[in-house]
Amino acid sequence: MRPSPAEIVRTLVAGRLPGLVHVAHRPGPHHARHVTDPDGRVLLLVGVVSDLAAALRPVRGGSDVPAVLDVLDLPPAAGAPSLGRAWVSGWAAPLHGDEARAAALDFAAVEPTGDLLDVGTRFRLFRFEVVEARWERAGSVRRIDPGAYAEAEPDPLHAAEGGLLAHLADQHADRMVGYLRRQLGLADGGPDAAPRVVRLDRYGMLVAYGRPGARRRARLTFPRPLTEPADLTRLLRPALVPRAGAPPARWLGRDPSTTPGVKRGPFLTP
Repeated sequence: MRPSPAEIVRTLVAGRLPGLVHVAHRPGPHHARHVTDPDGRVLLLVGVVSDLAAALRPVRGGSDVPAVLDVLDLPPAAGAPSLGRAWVSGWAAPLHGDEARAAALDFAAVEPTGDLLDVGTRFRLFRFEVVEARWERAGSVRRIDPGAYAEAEPDPLHAAEGGLLAHLADQHADRMVGYLRRQLGLADGGPDAAPRVVRLDRYGMLVAYGRPGARRRARLTFPRPLTEPADLTRLLRPALVPRAGAPPARWLGRDPSTTPGVKRGPFLTP
């Protein structure tokens, strides 16, 4: 298994990456602090005295304005491929009273900032339901069904991905290289550069290997989707900290798209 396009878009716009807001017929774009609530609706935390607040001010008696949130993935390590770019759009409206207080709790669950205490004075929350979603990758743009987007869940490893990769590289490099060589069928000490994990998600890991200048990528799948970063530690422990006399652990399954004679899948390939 691998993340669906809807899951990737939900992950990108969840609030862990910087976002830009484009408002129809207004100057921009505008940098914005944003998250998505459990239903996938976009929440914007906006200073009351800001260009974005002015752009989101309705005109001609309206109550909301068309807006687009634009988020570009930031790869967690050098040489790691990007997940691409996501755009989600809808009609942004300011929240007041109980709605604003409930939205502030949703915002804090993702990004606990003290500025939420000033919602209603120095800051205001805007919200829009996603009516259109698009995912761009490798020069191709794909439309995502809004219903599929709403039903998808952000990847639980994405926020911790950089730290997890750094930990594997810094603390378990030798054992991890040996384990990946066994999984990929690479000879120990062969001419290929040491394989390394370059991306992680709830379904598996992407590994880069091969000679310098001819690097290749293969995907290894987990036996079940992970629900939190700690799941990765529990799954990797048998491979990285083997018991005395225990055989090598093989809890990872190789993705069929990485086996000889089978076309590789499109996920995270150049």
